[in-house]
Parts: sequence; structure tokens; C-alpha cells
Amino acid sequence: MAEESLPPPLVSYVENGTVVNITGEITTDGYRFNSRSKKTVNLATLQWPPYIGENLCNKGWVFQYAVALLVQKGYQVNIHFYPWARAVRLVELGAMDILFPEYFIESNAPSDNIKGTSRRDLLELSKPYPGGEISFLKRKAEQDKFQGKLKNLVGEKIGVVRGYQNTPEFDAMMDAGLFDIIETVDDLQLMKMLAAKRVNLIIGDPLVLRHTVKHSSLPQQDKALILQETANVLPSLQYNHLYFAVSKKAEDWQQLLADLNLGITAFAQSGETRRIISNGSHCF
Repeated sequence: MAEESLPPPLVSYVENGTVVNITGEITTDGYRFNSRSKKTVNLATLQWPPYIGENLCNKGWVFQYAVALLVQKGYQVNIHFYPWARAVRLVELGAMDILFPEYFIESNAPSDNIKGTSRRDLLELSKPYPGGEISFLKRKAEQDKFQGKLKNLVGEKIGVVRGYQNTPEFDAMMDAGLFDIIETVDDLQLMKMLAAKRVNLIIGDPLVLRHTVKHSSLPQQDKALILQETANVLPSLQYNHLYFAVSKKAEDWQQLLADLNLGITAFAQSGETRRIISNGSHCF
């Protein structure tokens, strides 16, 4: 929930060579932009620094990107932060219109919210936009069993954030019960669980995992210990693009998806995506 004492969020983007500044409003349950528009869209997201987060300056580049894309298309934009599993549930059930940032969802990935239904029955993905690497992390002193092959990890105790997509192969093996999976609610809990030896590996974007620890409220000594004692497992599993996932229960969802895709393409071609990411990477 947004705090009334915080300054109103500001989003900037370039359109036809002119910088457009949009001052948002802090609402009781999130952030609103372009409030005069009656074409309203509600987005569910999570604390996922350095990509997006309420405590990042300008809320992170993914926040800036989403607002700019949709305001440029004339929408009133309302962004709400939730634990990821709740964000997924709200969008899959149609209580929110867009889930972001999401990884690619395989056509057979099951929904945790509606039994017997695939996630792609409930959500349609936008065109991709830039994302990051997905890797395992381990404790430095311990052996690497992975060696680039997931089959080497059958039966291994692995930590995941509840509701996250990771990679198609890993997710399929996880759904088949081939790993001993321990779920957490967020990335910080995942890193703490690895350090506490409750799991042997965790999976995620190393940039997010380390940033979350570094900028957490943990005592400095605990932060240093977690960061020093964990290491990336090489090779990375894959590079994951990011997506907007549009609820098929949203009003006029096909048009919303088309507008997102047009914006993604236009921003990529004009260099605006690159500019927004560059600005965000220097803003913490």
C-alpha cells in the first residue's frame, strides 16, 4: 500500500522529440496516472528491484515503462503492488487487468487458481521487452551438481518464489515433481533460506536476488554474510524477456493487448525503451 507521506510519482517519456512528464497520484491502494481519462486499466505487480519497486527512485524502469506505454495510448493507469502469488491470482480471476512483469508462460502451464485450467487460458501475453538472466544460486563452499544439466538435480532441494515462472524445462520438471521444491513469498526470503541451509539451490534472476538483499532492512552483518556466501551457478539457465500478461476477463482485452503491442514496438524502434532502461539503471 502506498504511503500518503511519499512524494507523488513522476514518469517521463519522449514523444516526437518532446519530453512528456506525468505526475501521478498516490491512492489508498497504489498509484494512479492520467486520472482524467475514463479508459481505466488496473495493473498488478510486485516488489522486484532493481526492475520495479516502491522504494526505488521513480519506482524502477519497468514501472516507468508500463505507465509511459499506457498513458501514451490514452489510458488511466492504476498500479498496485502485491506479493506475486496474489498478483497472479487477481489477474487470472479478472479482478485486475494486467500482470507485470511476467516471464513467458508455456501453453500447458497449469493455473494454481482455477483447477484444470492452463494459465494461457486465462492470460494473453504481450510482445516481449528486455529482461534478464535466470540462474541457480548456491552456497559458495558447496559442490555444483548442475553442470549445465537439469537432470543432475532430480531430487534436489530447490527454493522457488511461489507463482514465478522460471524456464519452461525447469517448470515442467518442477510440475512433474522431479525436484524437492520449497516455496517462499519473495526473493529476499529465498536468499535467506539458501543462507540458512534450508535448500541447496535457489532459482531466479541473480540481479534481483542480490539487489533485494543489499537494499533490505536486514542488519548490515547479515547482508554481508548472505552476499559473500552465495554464488551464481554457471552456466545460466537462459535469458528471459519480460511480458505484460493481460487477463482475458478484462473489458476489451484484445484492444488493450493490441495497444500494448503497438507501444512496445514503437518504443523499441524509437530508442525509448533503451532510454528508459538506461535512466533506471542509474537510479536507485
